[in-house]
Amino acid sequence: MKVNMMHGAGGAVFSELLGETLTKYTHNNAGGIGLESLDDGAVIPLGDMNLVFTTDSHVVKPLFFPGGDIGRIAVSGTVNDLAMMGARPVALSCAMIIEEGFDIETLEKIVASMDEALGECGAAIVTGDTKVLERGAIDGIAINTAGIGVAEKPVRDCGLQPGDVIIVSGTIGDHGMAIMAHREGFDLGEQIRSDVAPLWPLVEAALAAGDIHAMKDPTRGGFSNAINEMAEKSGVQVRIKEASLPIRRSVKSASELLGINPLDVANEGKVVMGVAPDDAETILAAIRSHPQGRDAAIIGVVKEGTSVILETSIGGERFIEAPIGDPVPRVC
Repeated sequence: MKVNMMHGAGGAVFSELLGETLTKYTHNNAGGIGLESLDDGAVIPLGDMNLVFTTDSHVVKPLFFPGGDIGRIAVSGTVNDLAMMGARPVALSCAMIIEEGFDIETLEKIVASMDEALGECGAAIVTGDTKVLERGAIDGIAINTAGIGVAEKPVRDCGLQPGDVIIVSGTIGDHGMAIMAHREGFDLGEQIRSDVAPLWPLVEAALAAGDIHAMKDPTRGGFSNAINEMAEKSGVQVRIKEASLPIRRSVKSASELLGINPLDVANEGKVVMGVAPDDAETILAAIRSHPQGRDAAIIGVVKEGTSVILETSIGGERFIEAPIGDPVPRVC
């Protein structure tokens, strides 16, 4: 069997096929820790400590965009995968595959951006590797980062319970729409900027404020994909109030112009969480106290049943379905 290169919607299909391939066999790696759950990372019990391990690869186009660059995404994406599982990021590895002739000054800017993001969350890159491929074999640069973190009580994305309140930590669709608008040559000034950021400081404050049952960052496939995955894995129904969804006016306008649903567009600095109802307001206040969470909102509730249902502003209802493929490829 040969694996062929896939782009756009095919990337999501390939990820699903890879997941099915990894989980269809009996594993010998300590029970296949992490693979069966297909969570943001693997939880490895180590004495009285829980070690969380994750890895991610980044092929962003363009490399620099309003609000960030591939280096900031490479650090933030891995840190956020750890944070979504309640883990304090400790150490990252970084491997770069670089095209022959890649500009050294550009590489220095990328590395400086990575260092800045690491400083925001208290983590460090402790090991790494580089490979150089001949010109034309790769589109500039690809970066892989793996990370380890420590969690007192791991959080899964499958932990939603009936009665839980759904909170989103800020505006939806910012990152993917910023890249798409920039990629298509729309000059929107500072109206649309990527939200890419390491989320551990915000998540740490939320965890200290109350009981969080499930978390996920709405990256590829955006909010639609994240909330559907959480609901399906948890075996519950989620009801979202359209009027409560925080979406910037500029993002709404750009999404209408480009014909893309903002709920399907990636964020790189937001978290969707299901929290105990008695703790919802306290957790919301803790998130809003952080600069990256000032637009946080309670947007829905968890019920018994199935599916994700949007209660529209005019009193109707419709399903929120996960997008087929990725409407905005190569954004992370």
